[in-house]
Amino acid sequence: MARADLLLHPVRLRIVQAFLGDRALTTAQLAAELGDVPVGSLYRHVAMLTKAGVLQVVAERRVRAVVERTYMLRAAAAQIQPDEVAAMTPEQHLSAFVAYVAGMLTDAERYLTTGTPDPVRDGASYRIAAMWLTDAELADLARDLRSVFQPRLANAPGKGRRRRSLYMVLLPAPEAPPAHTTKRTSAQTSGPRKKRDS
Repeated sequence: MARADLLLHPVRLRIVQAFLGDRALTTAQLAAELGDVPVGSLYRHVAMLTKAGVLQVVAERRVRAVVERTYMLRAAAAQIQPDEVAAMTPEQHLSAFVAYVAGMLTDAERYLTTGTPDPVRDGASYRIAAMWLTDAELADLARDLRSVFQPRLANAPGKGRRRRSLYMVLLPAPEAPPAHTTKRTSAQTSGPRKKRDS
């Protein structure tokens, strides 16, 4: 299965998102977070991701008659390679984006409907900004963001630390259609002519 097909399935994408931040989860814990996904379906998707090397088993223990496995995400394997991204059709990108946004909405709903959420206290925010950038300036922005994020992405779970998901979307405006230039007539440039007295 192509990496894009594997990772961009709506349920598998949500599973991958659940493991972000070096989380170690059992299938039971995962099922509790993805409560709307049937357990049988969830197990199948976890098995597919494990077989593909996206998830790895980091612990096992026997619980009554079954073996309970704990999984972690292999971040390097959970990425679609640039050549495959370039080969995707606009329809495939739109389908992937819908799955991405659905995962974000699910996370937002879980946060806002569980416990006592306080966006100001918790540092939760959502905003949009527009920038005019050349391609070179966009590359500079991406480099600056990497330098800010990379050290923090390496943080391990610990006392006082709370898992915080950062969703990033960068959308260019559609290309403007080429301007059609038409030759203006003298009547268009000079306005209506007055009738001459005879």
